[in-house]
Amino acid sequence: MAEIIEDFLVKRDKGYYCAYGDFYVDPLYPVQRAVVSHAHGDHASPGHREIYCTKATSAFMQVRYPKQPLQSYHVFDFEEGFNINGVEIVFIPAGHILGSAQILMVYKGIKYLYTGDYKLQEDPTCEPIKIIEADVLITETTFADPNVKHPDPKGEILKLDVPSNIMLGCYSLGKAQRITALMNLYLPDREILVHHSMLPLHRIYDSYANFPMKYALYNRKSMKGDEKNKVYLVPPLTFNSYRRAKNVVRVFASGWARLQASNDISLYLSDHVDWEDILTFVKAVKPKAIWTLHGDGRQLHAHLSENLIIRDIFEQTYRPDYC
Repeated sequence: MAEIIEDFLVKRDKGYYCAYGDFYVDPLYPVQRAVVSHAHGDHASPGHREIYCTKATSAFMQVRYPKQPLQSYHVFDFEEGFNINGVEIVFIPAGHILGSAQILMVYKGIKYLYTGDYKLQEDPTCEPIKIIEADVLITETTFADPNVKHPDPKGEILKLDVPSNIMLGCYSLGKAQRITALMNLYLPDREILVHHSMLPLHRIYDSYANFPMKYALYNRKSMKGDEKNKVYLVPPLTFNSYRRAKNVVRVFASGWARLQASNDISLYLSDHVDWEDILTFVKAVKPKAIWTLHGDGRQLHAHLSENLIIRDIFEQTYRPDYC
């Protein structure tokens, strides 16, 4: 029976590298072959010769990186298998944002499951996560802390039921669309205005998702009327540049407590798994080993080490011959 290859996926300067298939997973710098889990900037970057991703991820990347040649994209449906140099690869829905995928890599009979970013909470704007079994679980640990419990999204959104216009800072891809949908659902009288940089991303969601969103493009006159029912969604840099904005309630959507301190209302809305979600996920995947990345995995290591082989993903010094 085949054994787990301990260096099947390793961390390098350019990203996570699989020497057995000669490709990178979510590389940050240009490489020959990039397998991309989703379109957030810390996972999807331009300049690669070949990009393997889902259809929605390709659509977002084309908007964000217009100079990337269209012929470089190799686009696949969820659960449509493909092969790179002997490694079988399948994209599995991750539930993080629209098009986000776990990356299942099968080599010599062993299943290596890279989660990318993922969440278990319901989200009408993206594909729900699908949980499969694997021999090795390669999981993010962004919120791998027993003290972190993501609150119910409905309760958080209802905090915005205040008699004032709101300036709401959020990430342009994923978070902005989820907030739009949640407010449409739970606060339907609120008028959602989106920053111009978010508009093309909202429109991609409109073309892929099954949840119709109601929103409009912001203009200077939008928030000057007598009605105090408007919510203006802006990206983080714009939000920070308007620290002294008047006649609005300031809110920033994030799972991080440090980003809530100076705001008028705290809005804890995360698109990642919390501690209990990770444990639920591990139990369902039934891995023989766990490799952790994207965060501090020490508390998870301590919690699971008696029953599982668990460690950080190996780091390997970058060598140009593998570029």
